[in-house]
Amino acid sequence: MRNEMNLQFSALSQNESFARVTVAAFITQLDPTLDELTEIKTVVSEAVTNSIIHGYENNPEGIVYISVVLEDQSVTLTIRDEGIGIADLDEAMQPLFTSKPDLERSGMGFTIMENFMDHCEVVSTENVGTTITVKKYLSNSNALCN
Repeated sequence: MRNEMNLQFSALSQNESFARVTVAAFITQLDPTLDELTEIKTVVSEAVTNSIIHGYENNPEGIVYISVVLEDQSVTLTIRDEGIGIADLDEAMQPLFTSKPDLERSGMGFTIMENFMDHCEVVSTENVGTTITVKKYLSNSNALCN
């Protein structure tokens, strides 16, 4: 059975925790392990923070969009913004690369997403925005949503 949730909110730093908790609450119906839940929450935090800080450059007028699909023991997340986009996606995906060193950013966001999820795809167009799609297959075979 497929179950989907869509969420949108202002590109404000304080909404990052709202997004993380909301996504976590929605996916608990699949009975993920604590590690799986923590990894997904971390990925949401990284993606949303990237949208706010990099995509919208802390412009609260921006909107962050999240879609969560639960299906066949998997969680698919799509985090999208309509911000400035990424000029050089290959460079941005390199570990330790950051376009905001003055903000003490670690440059590990995409690396964390790739390591915590089973699939990670980033599509970005300058002046159009960025879409991150990640998927994780959960280990629990006794889920409530089969």
